[in-house]
Amino acid sequence: MTVAQARPLATRLPWNDRAGRFSPVKATVLALVCVPALWIAWQALVIGLGPRPLTEAIHKVGDWTVYLLLTTLAVTPARRLFEWSKLIQVRRIVGLAALSYILVHFTLYVVDSRLDLIFVGNEIIHRVYLATGFTAILGLLALGVTSTDAMIKRLGAIRWNRLHKLIYFIVPLAILHYYMQSKVDVTQPVLMSGFFFWLMGYRLMARYGCKEGLVPLFLLAAGAALAAALVEGAWYGIATGIGAKRILLANLDFGFSIRPAWWVLAAGITVALAAEGRKRLAIARPAAKRPATARAIGRIDAHSESC
Repeated sequence: MTVAQARPLATRLPWNDRAGRFSPVKATVLALVCVPALWIAWQALVIGLGPRPLTEAIHKVGDWTVYLLLTTLAVTPARRLFEWSKLIQVRRIVGLAALSYILVHFTLYVVDSRLDLIFVGNEIIHRVYLATGFTAILGLLALGVTSTDAMIKRLGAIRWNRLHKLIYFIVPLAILHYYMQSKVDVTQPVLMSGFFFWLMGYRLMARYGCKEGLVPLFLLAAGAALAAALVEGAWYGIATGIGAKRILLANLDFGFSIRPAWWVLAAGITVALAAEGRKRLAIARPAAKRPATARAIGRIDAHSESC
């Protein structure tokens, strides 16, 4: 086989870049997205997953689906804040990993239903939380099958970007399904909501030309944390009848536990400080390198801004 013949295959390997060269960043991310699945499988086979192992596996895989969806949305802010243009290479890997996890999540549910597809279909129609999750699955499938270079060419950049903005609706659906599935304790869904608010707030800041300084990022962190606290109070008020005010006041009581809103605030502040630290370190870099990095990020932004 000649080099010319081998090159197309090399460019399609998930751990290589578009030129067919090995990419440490892509290889690392590819390995990382496989770790949760391997860990869950090891727990199931060696340690055990409790009295209802299949149900526990369904929940664990579903949790990681949400984590990966949020990670997909985090690529753009991380790339901009830390001027790490190579991160654009991994967004497709993380997105397809999220699709894989959600398909495994659904498959395990079908197996748990004794492969009775009529029963599964009936449950999806009559149970809101299942309908919500299934809608998210269909949306991710649409994004997954159009994530190839061939489909980008076929659809054109404008239509492809419009289609892939569905991710902004799919993630809230997945989080809503998470709330409904969690029932009483919604600590994790509230935390995921706060991170989603931060990620979307960042995009709004970028869209309207807000500078990525320390103060705006601090305010973004505070806003996302407040939104998470309000959603938590509203959820408990609607789902359990516990007064929203009581839940909001619980955020000020650190004797029992630290509420999710505070973790959202801490994460947002950490990102802001890390980004500011990166900027100050960049001052010491040769002046010739900074414009090149900025130009590279600008070209990437112009080519793909859907996520």
